[in-house]
Parts: sequence; C-alpha cells; structure tokens
Amino acid sequence: MQIKKTQNQKELILALTGSLDNNTSKQLEAELSKSVEGITSLKFDFSALEYISSAGLRVLLSAQKKMQTQGKMSIRGANQSVMDVFVITGFANIFTFE
Repeated sequence: MQIKKTQNQKELILALTGSLDNNTSKQLEAELSKSVEGITSLKFDFSALEYISSAGLRVLLSAQKKMQTQGKMSIRGANQSVMDVFVITGFANIFTFE
C-alpha cells in the first residue's frame, strides 16, 4: 500500500493505493498517529484502494473515534468492492462518505 499525504493547514487528506489489510494496516496506523494531531478535517481518498480487510476497518474506526473529539472524518472515492465491505459490516452507517 502507498499513502500520499496532503495537508492544508488543519485539513489532512490521505490517498491510499493498493490494499489496506493485515499487512499494511500498521503502516496507516503509524501515519495517523504522527499526522492527526491538530487536524480538524481528516479525509481519506480511496479512489485507488483495491481492497480493505477487517484490520483496515479497525484502523479507520480508531481514526473516527479520534476525530470525533477534534473534528470530522470522511471517505471518498471508494470503489464498489470496497464499499460492499463497508455495507456488509455495517460500517457504512458509521463513516461519512463523499
């Protein structure tokens, strides 16, 4: 997985490419822990994300909980197979999608 980070003052956009799974979720977790302090808008760009596993969902849920205390989080560009994972797991009701 590759992470492209774009920050504009208090807005952080993380564009993910590849798969967010058990092998790569630690990479995203590390990026979030060092990047979200002081951020009021966290946006994930999933337009190039091909797959997400339960490990990836766990990292997103943790980020959502953190952002509820300091701002907002949203996800955009999820393809149908990634979106299906959100729907099947019930996470589609938890996250904000653009």
